[in-house]
Amino acid sequence: MTSRTAGLYDLRGLKCPLPVLKTRRRLKGMPSGTELTIETTDPLAGIDIPHFCNQEGHELVRSEKTETGHRFLIRKG
Repeated sequence: MTSRTAGLYDLRGLKCPLPVLKTRRRLKGMPSGTELTIETTDPLAGIDIPHFCNQEGHELVRSEKTETGHRFLIRKG
């Protein structure tokens, strides 16, 4: 299976719960297997995004700390 990439979704500057809500909305319109990279500055995103992926059936492919926040690679389930 070849993964499709939806690119980078810049959520920097947004506070909880907006990163999760906007990520959910963006993923909703994408086909299963598509990968989406998001960047956040909200410190709670390090907890919220992995929990969201687990609850919604998406795969958290990669999670990394950046200088200003977090970067996540999510594969839509």
